[in-house]
Amino acid sequence: MKFIETELSGAFLIEPRVYADNRGFFLESYSDRAFQKAGLCIRFVQDNHSMSSGTGVMRGLHFQLPPSAQTKLVRVTRGTVYDVIVDLRKASPTYGQWRSFELSASNFRQLLVPKGFAHGFCTLEPGTEVQYKVDCLYAAELDSGLRWNDPTLAIPWPVADPVLSEKDERLPFFQDLHSPF
Repeated sequence: MKFIETELSGAFLIEPRVYADNRGFFLESYSDRAFQKAGLCIRFVQDNHSMSSGTGVMRGLHFQLPPSAQTKLVRVTRGTVYDVIVDLRKASPTYGQWRSFELSASNFRQLLVPKGFAHGFCTLEPGTEVQYKVDCLYAAELDSGLRWNDPTLAIPWPVADPVLSEKDERLPFFQDLHSPF
C-alpha cells in the first residue's frame, strides 16, 4: 500500500497494490500491518456499505461529535464518486479548508478521513457503492454535518441540483458551526 499524505494534515489517499491478470484482480483493501508501518494505529470497529441508485446522489457532509468522532477509511467498490473532506479542527492550520478526490472502483483509491473532518460525496455513476470502516461506533445522538452548498466553503460540486436526504437538506452552514474539535 502506498500512503499519500494530502494537504490536510492526517488525511491520506491510499493506493493499494493491485494484482491484475486475465481472470480479474486481487488486492488487500486493508492491512493492519501496513497501517502500523505507516504510523497509523487505528482500530476499526464497524464497516458500512451504501449504494446510491442514481447519478448526483449527495451524502454529507457528515461527522460525529466527540466522544464518538470517527476516523473513516473510505473506498468505492462500484461506480465513481466526487469525495470531499473539510477540516473542522480549530487548532489546525488548515481549519475550514476542504479537498476533493475522485474515488472509483477502477482506480482502487481509498481515503483515510481523520477525526475532526466532515466527509461527503456525490455519485458520478448510477449504482455506485461506497464502503467504509470507522473506528468508533455510530451514535445517532452525536450525528452532525454541514450543508453541501455552504457559501463559505464554496465547494464546486459536479451537480447543481443533487439528490439529498431530508436530513442533509437541513444541515447547518459552516459559519453556524461551533466546532467541537
